[in-house]
Amino acid sequence: MTAQGVPLRRRVLVVIVSVTVLAVALFLVPLAVAVNILYHDQAVAALQRDAAWVAAAVPEEPRVPLKLPTGLSGELAIGGYRLDGTRVFGDGPAHSRLATSSEDGRVHDTVEGAFLAVTAPVPSDEGPALVIRVATLNSEVEERVHEAWLIMGGLALVVITLAAGAASRQSARLAAPLERLTAAALALGGGDFSIRAAPSGLREADQAGQALESTARRLGDVLARERAFSADVSHQLRTGLTGLLLGLESALSRPGGDLAPAVRAALTRGERLQEVIDDLVRLSRDARVPSEQIDVDALMEEICQEWHGPLAEQGRRLTITVEPGLPPVTAHPAAVRQILRVLLDNALRHGKGEVLVTVADVGPGMAVEVSDHGPGLAEGADPFVRASGHTHGIGLALARSLAEAEGGRLVLSRASPPLFSMLLPGHDASRLTAHGS
Repeated sequence: MTAQGVPLRRRVLVVIVSVTVLAVALFLVPLAVAVNILYHDQAVAALQRDAAWVAAAVPEEPRVPLKLPTGLSGELAIGGYRLDGTRVFGDGPAHSRLATSSEDGRVHDTVEGAFLAVTAPVPSDEGPALVIRVATLNSEVEERVHEAWLIMGGLALVVITLAAGAASRQSARLAAPLERLTAAALALGGGDFSIRAAPSGLREADQAGQALESTARRLGDVLARERAFSADVSHQLRTGLTGLLLGLESALSRPGGDLAPAVRAALTRGERLQEVIDDLVRLSRDARVPSEQIDVDALMEEICQEWHGPLAEQGRRLTITVEPGLPPVTAHPAAVRQILRVLLDNALRHGKGEVLVTVADVGPGMAVEVSDHGPGLAEGADPFVRASGHTHGIGLALARSLAEAEGGRLVLSRASPPLFSMLLPGHDASRLTAHGS
């Protein structure tokens, strides 16, 4: 089912552009009004200056034609009016309402028809009797305002365009990590556990990518462990099952013999086989956190009871040595038990002579070593790699992965005669590592 909703790229683009347009509008509208007022006031001030200049040059009894001051713009309409608004000379309407308002002796301005006009009284000892009206086309002032508005609109459009470009780039930068996470999640769902999260510079996206990568790695480990379990389970169970069947067949081959001991031995081996199955099934799941402290003496006693008989049947001896004062080790007993079963089974099948199990203190942890007097492995051979035609690697790869899952290591310390060492961190070191991670 396809997810519904607005894509992040579009949402970020729309939000940023909308905010930019709103900000530009909030700034541009008052500025446009201010520019309109400014240009109008500038035009009025220029007209007032010219009107005052003409009024100062006009005599109390003007003569026609009137000689105006030089330097005035030819586009100005200049006329003289009585206080009743009647034109006496010059250009302008025959009657001006603006001229009637100048009887107070002050300068006035307004828009008359298509003109922006200003009136100024002619100075007189007896009070104003004549008013000078100076006017210019109002369309010229409006044209200047419109040009300024056009420039402001162009600048606003440039700002919005730049904001849209930045928003498009930022939205792509924000959406790209999420799109990569989506692709990685789909790949993970398809069984690809090798996904890696490329850093994006966004903390939240990087954290999500790291969490997805960690999950993929963990699922891969779980699947690899389950596959190893499926591949090696027959080998791990063959020893106990073969012993159980041979014991029953041997008892049945003796006519009139007492079957009770054989049945009891078979039950004991069956219970041990059931325990092996339970351990393997439990350890095929992901169990990274240590659960309890290992009772070394009890574990070694269990190992002795399980493997003394099979080795004795081959005329071989099992010797277990536990050093005193071992540091406490926290791990899954089932994992440690299963690792030792793999090592002892390899010693039983491929080794010779006495089998030695030594538990020693290695400072921050504990080492469990398993050795025998067999020929061992060829120089350069890797016992933890399962190769075609060779059985030494069967189970050892699983044993190593179990040791690493417990925070330890399984290594081949000596090739011939073979010596395998399982290193487990101490209780304090495990706890310190858990807190630090």
